[in-house]
Amino acid sequence: MHRRMERERKTIAAMSKIYCRDYHGLPDGNLCPSCQELLNYAYFRLEKCPYQEKKPTCANCPIHCYKPEMRERVRAMMRYAGPRMLLRHPILAVAHLLDGRKKVLPPGKAESVSKRVLDKTNIR
Repeated sequence: MHRRMERERKTIAAMSKIYCRDYHGLPDGNLCPSCQELLNYAYFRLEKCPYQEKKPTCANCPIHCYKPEMRERVRAMMRYAGPRMLLRHPILAVAHLLDGRKKVLPPGKAESVSKRVLDKTNIR
């Protein structure tokens, strides 16, 4: 796994823990089943991301690979946990903010990248 993707995994996991602890009150950094399901889904989508190390933040990505329901759940979680990341995980938070400023491939080019990668992995 690329370093960039590993950092994405750490960031989404940290945000999930902040959100779940504050909303669902589970101790010791454990996630409730709903938050664990969301985190597992995010990990799965990161594995299949056609951009890999050149990945923009999901909010800036021209390819929306999350199901609408899951995308809304991740948005709510990030909306809550994002500002709190600056205090609890400042390096991950700043890196995520910088990633959000990266230039994104135009949609036509992104679709060709996506098609090429999906063809290689036999996913449709």
